[in-house]
Amino acid sequence: MKKITLLLCMGALALTLAGCGDDKDESSVGSSTAEESSTADESSAESSSPAEDESTSESVPEEGGSDAAQGWSEEMEGLKAAVIEAVGQEGYWPDMAMDAQMAETYYGLKADMYEDYLAERPMISNNVDELIIVRAKEDKVDEVEAALNAYREANVNDTMQYPMNLGKVQASQVEKSGQYVIFVQLGGFAIDSESEEEVIRLCQEANQKAVEAIKNKLGE
Repeated sequence: MKKITLLLCMGALALTLAGCGDDKDESSVGSSTAEESSTADESSAESSSPAEDESTSESVPEEGGSDAAQGWSEEMEGLKAAVIEAVGQEGYWPDMAMDAQMAETYYGLKADMYEDYLAERPMISNNVDELIIVRAKEDKVDEVEAALNAYREANVNDTMQYPMNLGKVQASQVEKSGQYVIFVQLGGFAIDSESEEEVIRLCQEANQKAVEAIKNKLGE
């Protein structure tokens, strides 16, 4: 009888231990599953973040504006293209855009004097070809014209700075057309001519072609 009782007790103990083991396994599996789910959610969040950041940080392209830093406005680019077509690519040497600060320093053109402008000159300092087109504010046209005339006169009088380009500088001109004030000092290879008179004549022709091209483009 004792043996039977002992066997029954041992059997009950074995069943109890087996039940505890199942509970532990189920608890472990549940915990592991929860951790894996949490890790997957974090990974998903991290992988989606860069895309969201890139979308947020995308910058809107700047449109052409009235400054060299942004690129010339569509109107000014069109006027420049008309000039190049009139004088020929070899007759247009300016290849450096003058930003607003340079325009004020070199030409006396303050930002409150104009609505739009284009100003270009050669990067090589011993070349003096320039094109300046200013759409002045209505009440600043005369002031812009005076500034560009003062710039021209200073260059003409400064013969020591431009000895080889004196004829080209003398042939330069300032023209006013409505709200637009134009300074042209073009001519390209005219400096290779044999006489200063010939240089002046060729440069005057190039400048007049440029002015007429601008006026035609403006519809005048």
